Amino acid sequence: MRLILLSLTFLSLSFANVIDDYLTALSVDAKKETPSFSGFDAKRGEVIFTSEHIGKKGKAISCVSCHGTNFTQSHQNFFTGKTIDPLSPKANPTRLSEAKTIDKWLKRNFNDVYNREGTALEKGDVLTYIISKDK
Repeated sequence: MRLILLSLTFLSLSFANVIDDYLTALSVDAKKETPSFSGFDAKRGEVIFTSEHIGKKGKAISCVSCHGTNFTQSHQNFFTGKTIDPLSPKANPTRLSEAKTIDKWLKRNFNDVYNREGTALEKGDVLTYIISKDK
């Protein structure tokens, strides 16, 4: 039992460090893009996550189309029908646990929905929104 608790504590701390480091790097980039940058905002992130756009395949899509609004549940990819594991790091401890993977999926998903790579501000806002739903 102690081993399980220690493992969960370690995963929690690892997740927090990865996200904190990733957001810190994004904030440096956001400040370069927008000198008036004053921090990431979950409300802006929610708007980005939930708003519909004509995606790369010519269909109206949002992040919600594949990830849903309940981040503790699995959902289906809008295009392929494949199962997407929960976004919530509490429900899916491997989610948001590696900066390289976070970067890869943010780039891919922004391209799918917005037909472009997200800005540092947009990426940080979306991550802040996702994390806020996990509290």
